[in-house]
Amino acid sequence: MPSDTQSPSKTAHGRCYCGACVVRSTRQPQHVAYCHCSDCRRWTGAPVAAFAAFETPDAIFSPPLDAGRSFAPGVRRWTCPECGSPLAATFDYLPGQIYVPLGLLDNAQEFPPALHCHADSALPWLHQSDGLERTSASARLTLRSAKTP
Repeated sequence: MPSDTQSPSKTAHGRCYCGACVVRSTRQPQHVAYCHCSDCRRWTGAPVAAFAAFETPDAIFSPPLDAGRSFAPGVRRWTCPECGSPLAATFDYLPGQIYVPLGLLDNAQEFPPALHCHADSALPWLHQSDGLERTSASARLTLRSAKTP
């Protein structure tokens, strides 16, 4: 759930590395979380991924997303066809949500993560002592609940 410092009216906006793909939201994210799973690390190329979760219709991409690609069961991902930047991901076990990497957002500072998912998969040399809740797996129950107003 977004932190108490966030206003319900905040929306997100951003772009891929080359600017060919733009994303904006019509509402604030439902959740913002870190993910330590190897799949998200490999896709983002980072030691830990961070995503903002939106209800699918609330995240608007220009140009619109195509069918995306799936290399893992139940996971669909989109990248910019020009520069390859990660754009979005969906997960079958989190229906109705789309996850946008925080690094794309121009105003990412307004959306601090509130949770660490797959914390048991964190790289042993990465130390984040932020006091946030840590789940050993996907946190699917948390991510399905507590929608923002």
